[in-house]
Amino acid sequence: MSMKQYLESFTKEECGAITVDWVVLTALVATLLAAGYGLMESATSTTAGATGDYMSDRSF
Repeated sequence: MSMKQYLESFTKEECGAITVDWVVLTALVATLLAAGYGLMESATSTTAGATGDYMSDRSF
């Protein structure tokens, strides 16, 4: 098999392209989850702090 034939068969093969698609999609989902966690973490700690302040000011 010559180099030209190898390159032609390599460019026609689609199995690798599907793998690349899955890797890109997985990276996108992981990035979105990390960004969502960052947003939720800051909002949750702010709400928890405000709730703690409210509860400590009240006497039961």
